[in-house]
Amino acid sequence: MTEISRRKSDHLRIVTEGRGAQDRLDSGFDQVRFLHQALPDLDMDAVVTGTRFLGRSLGAPLLISAMTGGPEEAERINLHIAEACAHHRIALSVGSQRIAVEAGGNGGLGASLRARAPQIPILGNIGAVQLNYGFGVAQAQRAVDMIQADALILHLNPLQEAIQEGGDRNFAALLPRIEELATSLPVPLGVKEVGAGLSAPVARRLIDAGVTILDVAGAGGTSWARVEAERGPDRLQALAAPFHDWGIPTTASLRAIAPMMGPDRVLVGSGGVRHGLDAARAIRLGADLVGQAARALPAARHSAEALSDHLSDVVTQLRIAMFCTGSGDLAALRRAPLLVPGPGGQWSQATGMETGDAGL
Repeated sequence: MTEISRRKSDHLRIVTEGRGAQDRLDSGFDQVRFLHQALPDLDMDAVVTGTRFLGRSLGAPLLISAMTGGPEEAERINLHIAEACAHHRIALSVGSQRIAVEAGGNGGLGASLRARAPQIPILGNIGAVQLNYGFGVAQAQRAVDMIQADALILHLNPLQEAIQEGGDRNFAALLPRIEELATSLPVPLGVKEVGAGLSAPVARRLIDAGVTILDVAGAGGTSWARVEAERGPDRLQALAAPFHDWGIPTTASLRAIAPMMGPDRVLVGSGGVRHGLDAARAIRLGADLVGQAARALPAARHSAEALSDHLSDVVTQLRIAMFCTGSGDLAALRRAPLLVPGPGGQWSQATGMETGDAGL
């Protein structure tokens, strides 16, 4: 097993064991409270959770973000995810394809993935920083081709690379390279963080460079500073400790970026999404899709059936939230009234979308 493969397998083990969560910072979802509709004027069975993404129909506005390990485990997990996502018509974003692209194989990410999920959007994934370490249009195209991806996602992870022993830390002048991919690839280009959030200024620069999919991947879920530290000696763990709660909470990132998204752009809300109610909250704050990774990982490692059960629960929770806000479809959910906290812990009704933190 190569060092990169070993590191990826360590990531899976640490996250599954619950040793990668942020210490105190939360995503902010618990501060988003819907106004309950005791008379929803709806048949719950008629609530429509479906949407469209990359020209394909989805049964729910959900995306499973994979965190694949080394080749030995990657194929099994990815096939579980593909089968479950295909069953529920939910989008799939694979883990990093760096190993597969560099090794010339597929690292568990090959044609079998698309064969298991022919109808759903599948998103490829490479690290943006690799564009400063030999990757270019050819390597990005290979990542797309090996899984017949509908789009390619570049992940931004400066904090993780800063903590990781031997991390790739040259993030200088990446934006022109990102723009080159956006204009050269035949599929849409997206960018995501990995748990520290995207700010509005960064989002604007990416949009101006031609990026059409933004995944905020905010703080409040997995801390990759902590995950990397867990792999290292005591000194590295002490060095990383102050950064366990680093980042922009998911809800703050969504509020900041949602106003600049247009009809041709897609905003994904991820980072600390625990269940379908959090998914409803993210949609209310402006997300088009909601991503989940760590919460789905234990089921994905077990079996496709286990993950399918997990996804069924998430979709049902989303449907209940829509029903109890009188939202017959996702467009109505985006207009659902909210409660806002007031003095003394009291909550009062708010009719418009909160736009606080827009300067992030």
